Amino acid sequence: MVGTTFFGNFDLASAAIWMFWIFFAGLVYYLQTENMREGYPLVDDDGAPAPNQGPFPVPSDKTFSLPHGRGDLTVPSGQRGDRAELALSRTSKAAGSPYVPTGDPMVDGVGPASWAPRRDVPELDGHGHVKIRPMASLADFKVSAGRDPRGKAVVGGDGEVVGRVIDLWVDVPESMVRFLQVDLNPEGSGQTRLMPMNMCRIKSDRVTVRSLFAHNFPGIPVTKAADEVTLLEEEKIMAWFAGGTLYASPERLGPQL
Repeated sequence: MVGTTFFGNFDLASAAIWMFWIFFAGLVYYLQTENMREGYPLVDDDGAPAPNQGPFPVPSDKTFSLPHGRGDLTVPSGQRGDRAELALSRTSKAAGSPYVPTGDPMVDGVGPASWAPRRDVPELDGHGHVKIRPMASLADFKVSAGRDPRGKAVVGGDGEVVGRVIDLWVDVPESMVRFLQVDLNPEGSGQTRLMPMNMCRIKSDRVTVRSLFAHNFPGIPVTKAADEVTLLEEEKIMAWFAGGTLYASPERLGPQL
């Protein structure tokens, strides 16, 4: 009979809503701590432990077995960590003050030219094959639309001719050009560099690169292998071109109208 059993005086609706809130709080805690496996514990601008680490503790270590024989990765304690001893100085003692480069920012990799310490291995597709490869080694690939930049002169932001395009590097699974390979000597010196496709403009008679001037091209980071580019090399190449938008010339450091 109702009233003589346990559930007769038990509010099932109230129990259900409380169970939901307890589950939801646990879910928030789990997701937040899993999100803290990279980039934690927090540090301040000077690299010292930040005074406010947040309300959630850093999670215990978890080891991931990487595919294709890439070994194991343990986080958070096995993180590569941020780059240390950067060539920067703070403009004021106040917290949050901007930093200015103390050397050559393009070479030091700071400011717009900064890069992250990614793994120094090529990116692989789902089958374990290198994703980005030169088109010269891909018999099944060809330029099917737009202008083919191969053979065209490369012109820097100062209007100087710096070389010519000799090949395209393709993201094979995506069927997309990621880099243009340039020979820095139009007669073929073998001093080649990679240029990010999104930093180039292909015209009818030339390929223009606005972010770099002629004297910046020899400094573009080179790849260890002739037919592969690693994640770290990609990062440094992109940073070099991005940094050139500000540091390629002293005139670019001033106000722009």
